[in-house]
Amino acid sequence: MPDALTCLVCLEPLTATTEAWCQQCGGSYHLNQRSDLPGKDCGDVWINEESMALEFSCNRCINTPAPGLDDILDLAEAAGVVGLSPAALAEAADGGQVAHRKTGAGTYLFVRQDLDTLTR
Repeated sequence: MPDALTCLVCLEPLTATTEAWCQQCGGSYHLNQRSDLPGKDCGDVWINEESMALEFSCNRCINTPAPGLDDILDLAEAAGVVGLSPAALAEAADGGQVAHRKTGAGTYLFVRQDLDTLTR
């Protein structure tokens, strides 16, 4: 497994015993596959009753926010979503790494969906 593989939910490194792939978005996330080892879960797995197959999904896909004004985030909120400091996110925005708007007062605004480019 590549050393650089990180969880798309919490942005922490994955290990062989904690890695799963989301069937909705294709991203990797933490799913503790061993009951005898500690680990975190950033998603879930369940048995589909119709197909009797395992289905894997990350918390981002399970808890998809409703569209609307909740999708517009200021710098502090967006930094929390992507796991960066506000200063690092502002630098990424100014460097063209993520789409954003900047108000006349200098406030950074982000669309939640645009932040995905920083977490993949």
